[in-house]
Parts: sequence; structure tokens; C-alpha cells
Amino acid sequence: MKTRNAPKTRGFSLIELLIVISIILIILAIALPRFNKATMSAREMGATATVKTLQSAEAQYYSTFGRYPQSLTELGKPSSGSPNASAADLISGDLAKGEKGGYKYTLQATPTGYQINADPVAYNNTGSKTFYSDQSGEIHQHFGSEPATASDPEIK
Repeated sequence: MKTRNAPKTRGFSLIELLIVISIILIILAIALPRFNKATMSAREMGATATVKTLQSAEAQYYSTFGRYPQSLTELGKPSSGSPNASAADLISGDLAKGEKGGYKYTLQATPTGYQINADPVAYNNTGSKTFYSDQSGEIHQHFGSEPATASDPEIK
């Protein structure tokens, strides 16, 4: 009588698969917070660069039209025709709408110039700092959800 050999099984056992999955989850648990922090830091650096862009656009607008703009839309692209005082084509369309890279930007005219504020859309998710600037060219940062002001520390 012939004895049959049992077929050899190939592949991984359930225990081996569970061990690999748990190792992957541990690595993700360690790496994900660092990735989120790096992403938030990059958005904050982008916000300061955008504030500098707005400062340049403000200076160009002032030299062209003799006054500071009342809103971001005056710095944006015209809906039709050539650039004018109500749409000077100095910044991108998304920035003229007030939001870019996880930050919300506001521009207000003041009797002596202007104020720019950059606040995270979702505090502690898209950013943990708020930024402020005016016609002085200084950028101030606030470590919290409240909007930054001229009395907050200046970014050097």
C-alpha cells in the first residue's frame, strides 16, 4: 500500500502575518506625529513667505496707485481687462480669496498703512502660530490661536 505525502503548504501563518502588521503599526505610531509636525512647520514657513509676498505687493500697489489697498481682492487678478486699482494683478487668485497653504490671510487698511494677519485654518493641525505684519515690514508671530499683533515677538 502506498502512503501519500501530505501536500506541503506554502505562505505565511496567521501568527506571522499578525506580527508583521503589528510591527508596521508601531512604526507608523512613531513616524506619524513627526511627519505631522514637519508638515505644520513647513506650512508656517510658507505663511511667513506669503506675508513677505503680500508686503511686496503692498509696496508695488502703493507706488502705482498712491495708496494702500483696502482688501486682498484689490491685489488680485482682474476678472476682465487690464489691471487697475480694484484688481492690480499682483498676487495669485487663491491668495486674493484669502486662503493658501492651510492659512487664512486678512488685509485691512489703516489710517497710516495696512495690517496683514495670517491665521491657521485649523489651529494645531495646519499651524500653531499666527502672524502679523504692517507697513513697517516686520513680521510678528504669536504662539497660540489668538491673532498676532504688533506687540508679539518679531521674527528675526
